[in-house]
Amino acid sequence: MSGDHQASALVLFSLFIAATLGITTWVSRKRQGSPEEFYAGGRLFSPMENGFAIAGDYMSAASFLGISGLIALYGYDGMLYSVGFLVAWLVVLLLVAELVRNCGRFTLADVVAARMRERPVRIAAGTSSVAVSVLYLVAQMVGAGSLVALLLGGTSEAARAWTVVGVGALMVIYVSWGGMRATTWIQIVKAVLLMAGAIALTVLVLTRFHGDVGRLLASAAERSGHGRDFLAPGLRYGGDWTARLDFISLGLALVLGTAGLPHILSRFYTVPTARAARRSVVWSIGLIGGFYLMTIVLGFGAAALVGTDEVRKSNAAGNTAVPLLALNLGGGAGSTGGTVLFAVVAAVAFATILAVVAGITLASSASVAHDLYASLRRRRDSGRDSGAGPGRSRTPYGEVAVARVAAVGIGVVSIGLGLLAGDLNVAFLVGLAFAVAASANLPALLYSLFWSRFTTRGAVWSVYGGLAPAVLLVVLSPVVSGSPQALFPGLDFQLFPLQNPGLVSIPLGFLGGWLGTVTSAEPPDEAKHAETEVRSLTGAGAV
Repeated sequence: MSGDHQASALVLFSLFIAATLGITTWVSRKRQGSPEEFYAGGRLFSPMENGFAIAGDYMSAASFLGISGLIALYGYDGMLYSVGFLVAWLVVLLLVAELVRNCGRFTLADVVAARMRERPVRIAAGTSSVAVSVLYLVAQMVGAGSLVALLLGGTSEAARAWTVVGVGALMVIYVSWGGMRATTWIQIVKAVLLMAGAIALTVLVLTRFHGDVGRLLASAAERSGHGRDFLAPGLRYGGDWTARLDFISLGLALVLGTAGLPHILSRFYTVPTARAARRSVVWSIGLIGGFYLMTIVLGFGAAALVGTDEVRKSNAAGNTAVPLLALNLGGGAGSTGGTVLFAVVAAVAFATILAVVAGITLASSASVAHDLYASLRRRRDSGRDSGAGPGRSRTPYGEVAVARVAAVGIGVVSIGLGLLAGDLNVAFLVGLAFAVAASANLPALLYSLFWSRFTTRGAVWSVYGGLAPAVLLVVLSPVVSGSPQALFPGLDFQLFPLQNPGLVSIPLGFLGGWLGTVTSAEPPDEAKHAETEVRSLTGAGAV
């Protein structure tokens, strides 16, 4: 990229960072000491505001950069990511949105532990939530690194590394200072910017082909190097039985994983009522549906106008397809229009990354403080005098301080993993996070909401029974070793042939929950189940 491109994009980056830091500083002046304020923003957001924030949380770098890149590289098979991410919202709307808002307070563990022994359930659910969040954060870090490496010429590994570190530092600042209130407003601003940018690029792509979608697809197929195969199933997931099973595994993970994502579930607690939570999801479905339809146009547009080979040459995983498309639509390298449009799209993508990492970090730090730390502290404090005075460490304000410290630790871990995974596609990385969420979080959530016999052992076994196999299978998969695109290409300890573990780990999560329940000596608490059922369906007694 030329110096003008770099300067323009960096100016816009700086403006967005300054604006978000301004929002964070403004919010931090308000009272943020109580868990209600820090985790849920005081539950003061309207359905429309929360709907935009949910959309902002969900439309991540994986969506804007990764999915469009996969479509540019693999055509029809890449488009399956768009379909999977969109269809997943039907599960959220129909099964969990209203029920989670009625039963929980701040985290997923609140829902699962409502009728169980709290400590083991909270530790299990908190551990799983942190694991999912860190995987999701790594994808955002990789997207940020790819974007800035492209901006600085595509060859600067040092720039990519410093970008990952910078994004990690900013996300810690957003969460530590502003909590949920600042994070939500950053998400709203980002959602508006992202939708505006996607609409502008989609209109420009369709205008270039005079509104003829058939011509767009034909041109994409021609420049892809694969001909008509580019528009048919099988280019990425149809080579052999392993690839086909990988496709099924990915589909299961995408459709079922959204309902178990901690940062999405925590959004339902920022509105005052369950009805508002349901209306929030309706708002978000409209925004998300429109956006994912546009990613299809952008992906095929990048293949048609930039060319699949050029996209792959810039970034082997396809993460830079949309910025390259913007450069082409503006008039090409060296043109004023190309400079401006590239800078705008790069800034929007960077804003997307910053906003999403803030939401994920907040959800994971809440799990550490509210579930893990609080459970361990209760055990330590058991047997002591319960009459602790105000201001001592046993007040809820100490929990918020722990959440702020946890944000720092999660940031450090995410930065380290983001530096390792720099050459993987961000949408693919998010697919792994969805698989872990669907394997560990969703079974425990559905069983606790709908199965009257579900017990504490069942809850713990369902979480660990999905989490452990999912993580282990990823470690033993081609993602980590045994292939040129792996995290460690020089090593080979691959034992599991699939790249996404969902096909195996999701059934194991449900099986663990059932097996733990039927072998448990603990009788199910019918009264608590009845109370939870009434509360989940009516909202009576909800926080």
